[in-house]
Parts: sequence; structure tokens; C-alpha cells
Amino acid sequence: MEKRIPIAIVVHLARAEDQTPQRAELTFTDNISAHGACVISARRWKPGETAEVTSLNDKIMIVGTVIYCQKRADDRYGVGLNFRDREVTWDPYAKHGGLQVTQSLGVGSRQLARTS
Repeated sequence: MEKRIPIAIVVHLARAEDQTPQRAELTFTDNISAHGACVISARRWKPGETAEVTSLNDKIMIVGTVIYCQKRADDRYGVGLNFRDREVTWDPYAKHGGLQVTQSLGVGSRQLARTS
């Protein structure tokens, strides 16, 4: 099993088949690996669906397959995605809207820090 890193990276999440202008959901990852991620979503996804994940920091779009979708206590969903076609190099220092997502080195905890 591939090592998962618990870190929040701000992303847009969208169905690959959905071509409407307001299709992307602004959200974040719960954890990442070289070939996948768990992304938090407001909607339920079905295993086998194709999703597009675009990192807001480097604007790289990755297409993945939904492996699982688990309801969370906050009425959102943890969506497990597999990016088997390519290895992903995640940039955990994404900036968006005055917030910078960082990871505390050594402890692996997530935090959102306001930038000036």
C-alpha cells in the first residue's frame, strides 16, 4: 500500500463528464500520495466515476478514478481517487485567496495560515 501524507491542498474537483461553467467545487485534500488522494466533497461520488482535480497553486489538472466515497461526520464525503496513469508531485504550499496551506514538519498536522 502506498504511503499517504495527511495534508490539505486547495483544489477544484469536478466530474470529467460535466462541461457546465459552474462545474468545479472548490475544496481540499484530506491526504495525498504519489498515485492518489482523498478529496473532500459536498456531494456523493460513485466508484468508477472519473474526476478532474486541479491544484490551485500550480494549475495542473489530474484525471482520476473514484475508488471509494465515504460519508463523514460533517455531512461531506471523503472521495478516494486513483491517478494510475501518472505519478503526481504535489506542491503542499498552495496559496489561494489570502490563505496558505502548510504542513507542520515533523508532526504531519494540517493548518491554514493567513498570508499577507
